[in-house]
Amino acid sequence: MNQTYIHLLITHLPVFGSILGGLVLVQGLYTKINQTKIAAYTIFIISAVGAGIAYLTGEAAEESVEDLQGVVEESIKLHEDFALFALISLIILGLASIVALFLTLRKSLLTRSVAFIVLFISLVSFGLVARAGYLGGKIRHTEISSGTTAPADNLEKEADD
Repeated sequence: MNQTYIHLLITHLPVFGSILGGLVLVQGLYTKINQTKIAAYTIFIISAVGAGIAYLTGEAAEESVEDLQGVVEESIKLHEDFALFALISLIILGLASIVALFLTLRKSLLTRSVAFIVLFISLVSFGLVARAGYLGGKIRHTEISSGTTAPADNLEKEADD
C-alpha cells in the first residue's frame, strides 16, 4: 500500500465524517443527550485527523498521476489549493470539537451554544471538503469533467442504429 492509495482511500473520511457528524450532532441537540453529542465530536475529530492524512499524502498522489496522459496540471493545482482551505476548516472543526467535548464532559452552561457553533463549522467544512473532493475527482474521472459518460452515449447511438 503506497501513499497514493492511502490518499485516495482516506479522502472520503473527511467528506462523510463532516456531514455524518453534523447529523449526529443535530440528533444530540434535538434529544439533549450528551452521549450523542460526544459521538458527534468524536466523528469530527477523526475526520480532522483523516483530512490531515489526506493532505500529507496528496503530494505523493500528485507525483503518481501528473505524467499520465489526460491529466491536466491545472486540475491538480486547483484541487491542491482548495484542499488547503478544506484542511484548515477541518482542523478548526477538530479543535472546536475538542473544546466542545471538554465542555460537555464538564457539564458546562456553554455546552449547547458551543454545539451550535460546532454544527455551523461542520456544515462549512463539509462544503469545502466536498468541493475539494469534486476537484480531486476531476483529475482522473473524465465523466465529472465532461458531464457525460462515453459508454452511455455509445449505447444510445447503438440503439438508434
